[in-house]
Amino acid sequence: MGFAGISPGSLLLIFLIALLVFGPKRLESLGEELGKALRGFRKGLDGDQPSQPKDVDQSTPL
Repeated sequence: MGFAGISPGSLLLIFLIALLVFGPKRLESLGEELGKALRGFRKGLDGDQPSQPKDVDQSTPL
């Protein structure tokens, strides 16, 4: 089984159709933009959690 339950043949067919529709240059730039968007999303998720100082005792409520 391939990526996310899709067979390798289906992935190849999807890639070839995308290549025909967008062309190699546009497909490359779309991949770059998608990668940047995913990195930004992950950074946003990681940066969203508040950091607490290590010297604060978490067992006693404020």
